[in-house]
Amino acid sequence: MSAAEAAALQVIAMHGWCGEACHWQPWQRQFAAQHWHWQSGERGYGSAAAQLPAWHERGGRRVVIGHSLGPHLLPQQLWAQAEAVVLLASFGRFVPPGPPGERLSQALTTMASKLDDSEAARAMLHRFLRQAAAPDPIELSPLGPAEGPLGPEQRQRLRDDLQLLHHTAGLPAGFPRAAPVLVVEAAEDRIVAPEACQLLRQQLAGAEWVTIPGAGHSLLRAPVLPLVLEWLQRTLAP
Repeated sequence: MSAAEAAALQVIAMHGWCGEACHWQPWQRQFAAQHWHWQSGERGYGSAAAQLPAWHERGGRRVVIGHSLGPHLLPQQLWAQAEAVVLLASFGRFVPPGPPGERLSQALTTMASKLDDSEAARAMLHRFLRQAAAPDPIELSPLGPAEGPLGPEQRQRLRDDLQLLHHTAGLPAGFPRAAPVLVVEAAEDRIVAPEACQLLRQQLAGAEWVTIPGAGHSLLRAPVLPLVLEWLQRTLAP
């Protein structure tokens, strides 16, 4: 293998609930500048068709980047072959035990009930995105499923993944325990409960952790991209 091949990476990125693959475009451009191969998973919440990427047989070291629920949307066989992991405002178990979890569980049930009707669903998604963006204004959020068709198929997929979110119990099946992991936390996250963040810290005691002050769940103005690029170059350098 040449030095260039040894330094190459192939990256699979997965958006979270109510996200879309197109939201990764600034990342894709920066990774292409490094001559790294990028693929974005698409869940199909909006007008784009659902698409799950797969590793190439020859394409460099294998990196997963996931935001929020994104890591839980990838299959076990893909995870089992990953060689490095970046988790952005993510979690293992979303609903923590005890009273905080009970309140969150009720909120998820209420959100799911709004998906029976497209206009009620649209209003609910806007409320969610406002909380995900905060403390940044929602106007900084890219357009997504809340602006799309929200037909029966899209709403069912959103409902199914709310159920998945509700029942997450730990790290995704196949998670590569021996791989280097970078976890980026948003200090002002209004979506992931502090108790869920603490549970993830217990599960990934050997990970490298970065907490970004003032950042919300969507990490809209946070300097995450250069941070991740630097970590990958430092961690996976041949």
